[in-house]
Amino acid sequence: MYLGSDCLIKRQLIEITLKKHKYYLCLAGITVKVTPSVDVIKGETARLPCSYTTTDSSALTVVNWFIENQGSRKRVAFRSSTDSGVDKDTPLAGRVIIESDMTLVISQTNVEDQRSFYCQASGPVGVKEEETKLKVFFAPEKPVVSGHDQTILIQGSDSSSQVGTCTSNNGHPQPRIIWYKDAVPLPEVTDTKEKTYMVPRVVRESSGLYTVSSSLYVQLTKADAKSVFHCTVEYTMPNGMVKKESSDNFSLTLHYAAEKAMFTLLNSGSIKEGDDVQLKCETDGNPQPKFEMTSEGKPLENINGLLVLKSVNRSNSGTYNCEALDFDALDPSALTKSVTINVHYLDPVSIAPAGPLTVKKGTAVEVQCQTKSPDQYTLVWTKDNKELSKTGVLSLETVTLASAGEYVCTASVPSVPGLQKTANITIRVEGAPEIEAPKKAEVQKEGDPVNFECSALGYPAPQFTWKPSGKESVRVEGHKTISKISLPATGSVLKDGVICEASNSHGSDSKKFQVEIKTGSFFNVIFETQQGGSSGVVIAVVVCVLLLLLLVASLYCLSKKGKLPCSKKRKMEVSGDGNNANIVMTETGEKEKQNEGSGLLNKQQV
Repeated sequence: MYLGSDCLIKRQLIEITLKKHKYYLCLAGITVKVTPSVDVIKGETARLPCSYTTTDSSALTVVNWFIENQGSRKRVAFRSSTDSGVDKDTPLAGRVIIESDMTLVISQTNVEDQRSFYCQASGPVGVKEEETKLKVFFAPEKPVVSGHDQTILIQGSDSSSQVGTCTSNNGHPQPRIIWYKDAVPLPEVTDTKEKTYMVPRVVRESSGLYTVSSSLYVQLTKADAKSVFHCTVEYTMPNGMVKKESSDNFSLTLHYAAEKAMFTLLNSGSIKEGDDVQLKCETDGNPQPKFEMTSEGKPLENINGLLVLKSVNRSNSGTYNCEALDFDALDPSALTKSVTINVHYLDPVSIAPAGPLTVKKGTAVEVQCQTKSPDQYTLVWTKDNKELSKTGVLSLETVTLASAGEYVCTASVPSVPGLQKTANITIRVEGAPEIEAPKKAEVQKEGDPVNFECSALGYPAPQFTWKPSGKESVRVEGHKTISKISLPATGSVLKDGVICEASNSHGSDSKKFQVEIKTGSFFNVIFETQQGGSSGVVIAVVVCVLLLLLLVASLYCLSKKGKLPCSKKRKMEVSGDGNNANIVMTETGEKEKQNEGSGLLNKQQV
């Protein structure tokens, strides 16, 4: 700004009159605008915008970009409306250009580029500059924990032990390490007098990137053997974004003396004869010591405190002792424990009288089963899974052939699931055979093969006789004897049936098996006719049926062609007083033909 006659031409003059004296105020100048702060990721391209305005747009204005280098200002690039250039003796040489809009562009940025840049505009009206700060960011590597795999001995002292060292390499700006225990962040404490503290360390690499590390010290207890640790590196990125990356989780290997022992029966529920039993002895120390196990003074072999008793019996009941041999324990007496097991048992079931038992039909039978057990037990008789008695005594007052079979006595202890024993007896009933009610057989036509099964009870096993005979096979199912034959359904078989006779030393029984042609079959009509007369009559019936069908077909064809007299039209004239109109009535005869055909068909079915 200039006063008086020193104002240059084209500059704005403001006339001011003060006490009859005139003063001239000259307003002239230049303004510069930049982005105060620019963020960039290392290796990428940074753009630093700069613009200016001047009161004298026609005057030549030059824009210069400067940096602070070793305590002095150094130009890196310039541009005007007529010329531009890049200085070669700067840290940015070869990586920087200045665009037409005065934006400074820096490629392949590195951490040394993080500094203040000054955009200066100069011309006839003056000089003006503004500062912009370039910030370079680079994400550090995933943190890695070292020194955590060593064994740490806990002896009850108050000193803290090193848990591990967390390291994260090559970050910018300087990141920080955060420790976690069981997913909870630990306060950042550096005072070594505290129970938990950290020792941080920062190294600036030759690349300008930071490597940070932190060693964690904790006053450990036995509970820390189950704790899970990890560390996290926290760092900033462009636009104020804060990010984190975590290390792998890890646990500690702690050694400490046992204070107490535990001796446990691993089986759930009651123990019965035949079960495998497992007993586990362990302590609250680490590592687990050796164990000595005994029962009634006898040593028992165990594997790392696990005792397995295979298929126990009643003699395995008793007290079992375990002693943990930890010589660092403060109270060895607390490392001896005992467990008592009780093996439930059930004696084998006996039946009196012993089987197999043969009795005569109609007599009474009584059988008893028994067992022994220290527990309350039940005795149940069954036959074919049907319960017969709950007293242990099976009484059959009047046996029949159906009473024959296998009877099972089951002894069980309700309080011990799965503890049961069974015994069985076979009862045979002597008597004449009894044949089951026969089932009717059906065939499509005469001559077809037909199968018959004759099932009979009786002891001794019966012999079978078939009338007429055929190809026979015999099988036994339980206490039933079953005979099966196959023969053709001849006329005599269809008429008289088949006789099955079963016999043994006590008598015999017979049953007739009927054979029929399936209802609705054409051959059923023939068979019924044959039953009423000779074969000649059968032939006559067949011929009549065929002729009748032929006649029906002929009548149907003639009616379709209109050649039947009943199908001709009939005409009637009706005189009317009004207009003498003729009324013609036509009948096609269809209904008559239908009735006629229906009548013929009805005759066929008679």
